[in-house]
Amino acid sequence: MEQPLFGRRLKELRARRGLSQAALAGEEISTGYLSRLESGLRQPTDRVVGYLAEKLGVDRSAFDLPPAGNSLAQALTLATSTESDEAVQGLITALQSGDDQDLLQRWQALWLVARHWRTLGDRAQELASLEELAVIGDELALPELQCRAWTQLARFKRVAGDITEAITHATNAHRLAKESSLSDLTVAGALLTLVSAETEAGRLPDARAHADELLGLVEGRTDALRAEALWAAATVRFRQGDHDGAIDHLERAVEWLDSRVDLTLWMRLRLAAASLALQVAPPRTELARVRMTEAESALALVGTPMLRQEFRTLQAYLAFEEGRYADARAAHDELFRDDLRLTHRDQIRLSITNSRLLIIEGKRSEGIKQLKELAEQARQASNIDLAAEVWRILAETLEGGQA
Repeated sequence: MEQPLFGRRLKELRARRGLSQAALAGEEISTGYLSRLESGLRQPTDRVVGYLAEKLGVDRSAFDLPPAGNSLAQALTLATSTESDEAVQGLITALQSGDDQDLLQRWQALWLVARHWRTLGDRAQELASLEELAVIGDELALPELQCRAWTQLARFKRVAGDITEAITHATNAHRLAKESSLSDLTVAGALLTLVSAETEAGRLPDARAHADELLGLVEGRTDALRAEALWAAATVRFRQGDHDGAIDHLERAVEWLDSRVDLTLWMRLRLAAASLALQVAPPRTELARVRMTEAESALALVGTPMLRQEFRTLQAYLAFEEGRYADARAAHDELFRDDLRLTHRDQIRLSITNSRLLIIEGKRSEGIKQLKELAEQARQASNIDLAAEVWRILAETLEGGQA
């Protein structure tokens, strides 16, 4: 960025971190030189830019942002050209001004910001962004924007455990996408969310029909969407009791997707495959261990707090199925010491494991009481499939089994 914008941005970053000019200048440059940089009287050298970025703890691209208070259009341009947190923060600041903003630009900005909050696991902020996205999409009456907003809102509601609303939003998105002859990619996105929500609600015939529609839609594709469709179809088949078919679909997705296409999805597929392997009867612990080992290799590169918690949860499940109850307890308790970012369903499943551990540890009445509460919680959330799983475990416990 040319002066004087570089200087204004530098001053803003320094003030945001509460640093004096002397503290930022350090021993490498003089405060007088720093003052001239901030006032726009001197053009920074490449070495100085690198030094200041390191001292401020930001990427060099942070200096490419306009100072706060610049237009949404400027912030949006910069946010779409760089993936840095500083760029997104500039976008958030611009959105908060809210004055005379173009609705299309605001929609695009909110889309990027919602993804940012989702990555950070800030569900309250993500929901606020998604709800405004849906409102703006409806105001503009643009089917593509409406469909995308409803799909993302449905995904959020499903993750949060509000299955009824998730199905409503996903159904509306699917219907609108078909009626408006939107792209296959948009239709498939709506179907992915709809299949997941219907599966959790126990509406398996509907979920199977939509999963088959989805598989037909992605036939012949070579992008990540095909892998996600196989994953969704695997989930439906598992809920229908076709465990071999479910594992076959998911393993096809695992083997088909190259890590260079989408490393995050590559890792998530392996976490899903490990989870599925541990849920079949009898659990396929060796397959689960292989997939978890593969996923762990990518966790350090693209792992978010939520994905790390999912991996730790699988470690608890694997330890339980292998009879390493002390390890399972340690993993469970470690997770609950953190701010849980797991989906509503995964949180209930983790609590099921805790109940089973309590029973094994001799706290039978407490474990049974918790299982009953979890079953009711799942039922109230319209998660019929999960409620049935809890009642099955409870029945086995009452019959005198281990849990």
